[in-house]
Amino acid sequence: MKYMFASDIHGSAYYCRKMLEAYQESGAKRLILLGDVLYHGPRNDLPREYAPKEVIAMLNAIKNEIYCVRGNCDTEVDQMVLEFPVLADYALLALNGLTLYATHGHVYNENVLPPMQEGDILVHGHTHLLRADRVNGHWILNPGSVSIPKGGNPATYAILDETVFTIYDFEKHVIKREVI
Repeated sequence: MKYMFASDIHGSAYYCRKMLEAYQESGAKRLILLGDVLYHGPRNDLPREYAPKEVIAMLNAIKNEIYCVRGNCDTEVDQMVLEFPVLADYALLALNGLTLYATHGHVYNENVLPPMQEGDILVHGHTHLLRADRVNGHWILNPGSVSIPKGGNPATYAILDETVFTIYDFEKHVIKREVI
């Protein structure tokens, strides 16, 4: 099965559209959002086409296909307008025989690991820096940022296809690929 991971939309209608186009084209079964869906946050500039109401409409249209965790910019007000759960700090996912701990990254990350066993996978956003590395017996995965990438990276998302985690830019270039 294919699953798409994306993080840090930050209310950008432009990048939300691009993300949803990539999701539809990918054939992924679910879209897993790793937080910071609507608000840009006080530390970020406004993203391109900042229009949270448009993002709400686009995501609510596919609400039954979304798993989402809360980011540090997501609030109870966001849950009032989004028709899928967004306030859980993490989700434990069993996908393709893999155990993933999905979270935004502001609470749990490589420096503060959640309870994990050898071989478990931590997948998070928050840093806006893409990543796919094995560290101390665990995989640390980050699809990067959909709308406000950092570290000289392009805007990105990731696809988990069976046990292959691939990070793409919106021109469909492979930025990084790892077999987990």
